[in-house]
Parts: sequence; C-alpha cells; structure tokens
Amino acid sequence: MTQYVNNHIHTTYSFSPYTPATAVQLAKQNGLKTAGIMDHDSVGGAWEFIHAGKEFDMPVTVGIECRVDMSKTILNGRRINNPDQNSVIYVAMHGIPHQNIENVNDYFAPYRAFRNERNRRMCGNITDLTGIYLDFDRDVLPISNYRLGGSVTERHILFALVKKIVNKYQTPEEVTKFLNDILDGSKKFEYHPDYYEYDILGILKANMVEKIYVNATKECPDVKDFIKMVREYGGIAAYIYLGDVGDSVTGDKRTQKFEDDYLDLLIDVLKELGFDAVTYMPTRNTPAQLDRIMKLCADNGFFQISGEDINSPRQSFICKAYEDPKFNHLIKAAYTLIEYENAATINIEAAREKFDFIFRKS
Repeated sequence: MTQYVNNHIHTTYSFSPYTPATAVQLAKQNGLKTAGIMDHDSVGGAWEFIHAGKEFDMPVTVGIECRVDMSKTILNGRRINNPDQNSVIYVAMHGIPHQNIENVNDYFAPYRAFRNERNRRMCGNITDLTGIYLDFDRDVLPISNYRLGGSVTERHILFALVKKIVNKYQTPEEVTKFLNDILDGSKKFEYHPDYYEYDILGILKANMVEKIYVNATKECPDVKDFIKMVREYGGIAAYIYLGDVGDSVTGDKRTQKFEDDYLDLLIDVLKELGFDAVTYMPTRNTPAQLDRIMKLCADNGFFQISGEDINSPRQSFICKAYEDPKFNHLIKAAYTLIEYENAATINIEAAREKFDFIFRKS
C-alpha cells in the first residue's frame, strides 16, 4: 500500500475548516499514514494535534509556517515565493521538539500582534473598496483562534467578507456581478454548492488581495533571526518552494512568476543562511519544476519534505502523486522527521547528532 504522507496541514489556529483533532481524524479516515500540523505564526494547536495523533494511532509532526524578511540579503527587491510582497518569503520550521512548543509560540506572539495592526488597516481598505463595512474586532477576530494563541491571516479577513457578501447577495448570479464590479472584470465564476463560501474565498484570494494589501513589516522576523530561533529550539529550517504558477491547484493563486528564473542563486543563498530543508508540493508544480528542485536539493544536501498545503474542504488529504516511485524519498523523509521530532523531544543535541544528515553544516 502506498504510504501517503503530508507534513503541511493547516488548522483553525491559522485558517482551515478543521480543528487540530478533526484534521487528524479526517487525515486518518482518508488514508494518510502520517500528518503534520503547519499553521501560520502559531503552534497553538500543536498539543491538540499531538493528542489526537495518539487517539487515532497516527504518527504526527509539529511545524510552523511564517514569513521572514530577506531585505538584508542579495535577494532584496525580488519576488521569491510570496505572491503579495517582494523581499519577504514563506518558510517553515519542522520537527519542533515538544518541550519547546510554548517557547516557539511565545516567540511568535509579538509578530501575531503586529500582524493584527496590519489586518485592521486591510479591513479599512476592504470597506473602502467594496462599500461593505468590515470590523476587525467584531467580524474577523471571532472566526479565529487568536485568543487561544492562533493567528489571524488574510484568509480570515476575506472569509469574514465572504460571510457578509453571501448575506447581502442571495444568489450566485448576484455574487458574481458584485465580484466583477469590485474586481473590474467580466469573468464567469463557478461555485460548487458544497464549497460555496470557500469558492468565493478562493476568488477573492486570487484577485482582490493586491487591491487591499498592506505590506508586512514588523510582523516578519529577519531571516537570520528566524534561523537562530529554529536552532535554539531544535527545529528544522525549511524553505517553501513555490515555483512559477500556471494553473493554480489550490485555486487561490493567479498566473505569476516567482523564483524559477534564479533558483540556483536562491539555493546558494539558502545554503549560506543555514536552511536545512526544502518543502514542496508535488500536486502544485510541473514535472519539470519538480525534477529541477529535487535535483538541486540532492546536489546541495537539502533534506526534502512533503508539503501538500491543506486549508480548504475542496482539497484532498491524499496526494496521488506519492504513488509515483520518484517521490519515495518524501515518504521516507516523513518518517525520518517523525523519528527526529520524537528523539529531540527527549534530547535535542543527541537527536541532532543522530540525524546529522538533515542539518546544514555551518
């Protein structure tokens, strides 16, 4: 049987229809053999995820996704793997030892607070653009787990807007007209009745963010500070490969160029900074993109981690790509990651020595 794995599942502690426990339960029911929590700027759901893993007899891993500032590197000014902002990249910390879960969440607490300052400004921009009043404290915060240590993302803001759109416009035709009015377009949008609100969310994420976006500044740690924190708390620092986007498998990214034109340079920068791993999503990229990133990782000693980004009920927990033997290394890596995290929860230094092949030598 194919060992389906995924180390990148979002929960209600960033944005997702799934609580940590529900995510593990559905992952198990749908045939995943391992599951990894990966929320933005938060590991607030980690303990629930861990306990659910034990309850459902599924090995799990703990990680966190965040954005970091690359402006002090030679990549300053470039669009890297972030659709919304140059010089800022998405990264992940995998394999967080359990004794440091609270430390990691505390590290990100001020960044979550800074993010909310920007979130409020974007709510104001949405009100100006759409004529629909969106109040951050009344409309957005209640649909997040911020008070429990979770984060509030652009998706929370847009989903709060979706709720108001659906309440105001009673039919899909009316919704489509409204969306085209605010997006200055004449597109025919399709909605599935089972995913109606999430389909609208995907349209807004792909087409409206640029109109209301406020640049992230204080909420993004410097990349070197991030690497230092990962080292201190015993995690694995990973770059999240996006690649130039054609058709978006997640439905929330428009056609756009990212890091492919200078991928070799990027890999050199990641090596110099001390990243250990690259995580990527086989369903997102073309065979040529995947072959290239896998070869660059192999040639440069980067640990490779599966990264099927799950944050919508439209997405399957199962990635059929793992039936291809070319991705066997990602299956093996998932179990290596589990073994490392369990060992590091006992003794970080001993685990790093035992699994030294994962880590960038510096």
